[in-house]
Amino acid sequence: MEPAASQSPAARAWRRFRRNRMGFISLVIFCTLVIVSLFAEVISNDKPLVVRYNGQFYLPMVKDYPETTFGGDFPGPADYLDPVVRARLNEGANWALYTINPYGAKTLTYWTPHPFPSPPSRTNWLGTDERGRDLLAQLLYGFRLSVLFGLALMAVGTAIGVISGAIQGYFGGKTDLAFQRFIEIWDSMPELYLLIIFSAIFAPSVALLLLLLSLFGWTGLSNYVRAEFLRNRQMDYVRAARALGVGNGRIMWRHILPNSMTPVVTFLPFRMSAAILALTSLDFLGLGVPPGTPSLGELLAQGKQNIDAWWISIVTFLVLVVTLLLLTLMGDALRDALDPRKADV
Repeated sequence: MEPAASQSPAARAWRRFRRNRMGFISLVIFCTLVIVSLFAEVISNDKPLVVRYNGQFYLPMVKDYPETTFGGDFPGPADYLDPVVRARLNEGANWALYTINPYGAKTLTYWTPHPFPSPPSRTNWLGTDERGRDLLAQLLYGFRLSVLFGLALMAVGTAIGVISGAIQGYFGGKTDLAFQRFIEIWDSMPELYLLIIFSAIFAPSVALLLLLLSLFGWTGLSNYVRAEFLRNRQMDYVRAARALGVGNGRIMWRHILPNSMTPVVTFLPFRMSAAILALTSLDFLGLGVPPGTPSLGELLAQGKQNIDAWWISIVTFLVLVVTLLLLTLMGDALRDALDPRKADV
């Protein structure tokens, strides 16, 4: 094994991170869940993966086929959950390979014998919501939306925060003073009221929600980056670079920024959990994604409106708590790994 003294700072930080069992296991579990959710269409879908009918192969997930293709009477898209269609696909040498959960994000379970929301059963493992959509499919697609939204919001907010903090900390003086006054005014704006106003003016969409939340999620990180740049700009290596005629942009990007990334990297899991919680809260209030989009917040709102449908609230709450818990454990482990006071054993 390579001695700790000869390893790079990143390798030493990764070694310390791996020694934190809870954090490392949380990273593995979270990455596994994210990868599984990225393949949601091949795990939970109302269309078969492959169909062999009358000696020919069909790919319903790639192309829509009319019901007449499989011996039906209607020219519209085939409903592969229809018992009549399923019977035709299982006649003789015909067969169909279905997904593990034969329901999509917007599939309505017409064939359930119970009224909506229906409890867990053999056909719907976690039950259905009040609209008749399979709850397992809603959780799978809703988790993916929350994670991808959290990653996007984290990336945009981090980029804005790093750029603004770097400019403030490096140039200082009047530039820093002007930015600080602007941030104070910007932070005083009522974010929730602005979201309500914009949701009333514009059609709700994920892109609009990402844009609005990105406008307010960068100020906290900007202060940390500003402090790091204020400290590092006085270092000897920065003065030497200036003496050699290196430009300000190159000094900020190549010299100061790599030595100022500790607070940025440390806060990434916490920023992502905050983004997921913000999306869930807005969806719960009806100010988030468009209606019909799989969302954890919408499921929590349905659980509140249907108290007797306990399966909606419990499973959605568990998914949200587990997600935030994994991110929190990862953040704690990452913070300890990047702490310079932590000595290698």
